[in-house]
Amino acid sequence: MKDLINELIKISKEAGKEILDVYSSYISVEYKEDKSPLTEADKRSHQVITDSLEKISSYPVLSEEGKDIPYNERKNWEYFWMIDPLDGTKEFIKRNGEFTVNIALIHKNRPVLGVVYAPAIDTLYYGGKDIGAYKINNNETADLNSIKPSEEYPKRITVVASKSHLNEETKEFIKMLENFYENVETTSIGSSLKICLLAEKKADIYPRIAPTMEWDTAAAHAVLNAAGGRIIRYEKIQNLQDLKDLPEIEYNKENLLNPHFVAIRSDVF
Repeated sequence: MKDLINELIKISKEAGKEILDVYSSYISVEYKEDKSPLTEADKRSHQVITDSLEKISSYPVLSEEGKDIPYNERKNWEYFWMIDPLDGTKEFIKRNGEFTVNIALIHKNRPVLGVVYAPAIDTLYYGGKDIGAYKINNNETADLNSIKPSEEYPKRITVVASKSHLNEETKEFIKMLENFYENVETTSIGSSLKICLLAEKKADIYPRIAPTMEWDTAAAHAVLNAAGGRIIRYEKIQNLQDLKDLPEIEYNKENLLNPHFVAIRSDVF
């Protein structure tokens, strides 16, 4: 597993180089049928990742580009790669640095290995079953399981809120939290870095009561699981403790749209 992680780190950084090459020049934007943006960086990163994964394993690859693979074919996959070559294309176009390369290994509908690389800030998160969760920044590796939550928890909790999807139901959820905690603060960051904030205990809860696709979350989900956190299916609740009994989201469903979810760091309750 360690050798595989090293390969994934190498691949994600090679994809990141392609992204930054486009990032430093003129960014030409196309729009897909769903009106979401697509850039040359998406395409170049995707090519690097798929070509490289073919060299290290025989597992199939699932991404937005392969979303039309029939469910009858992929439902029998025991292992497969779930990738997002450029998560946060809108952030990339805005040039705010909050975009990532996401590579996850899925086993029986669960993410068991994940790498999330933010090339603009040269920060990488990785984690998986039985290996733990780590962050590499400035060539220094930090064990995310050794990081303690803020000393102010539970008097103060930090909620990660999406900049572009702060809808009324999300606001209601945050308001509900105010019934349980003395001080609820919010923070925001782009792409799957939101989930990584939970893995390194810089935030406590991330409610996503808005659409996401499986490739948006899979890699960071693996990192969060390895750090002791969870991504659970969202349901309207009256008591915060009820979240503990809700199931985690799964992957390779017939419909690749994620259910609404709440991501929580380890020991948040």
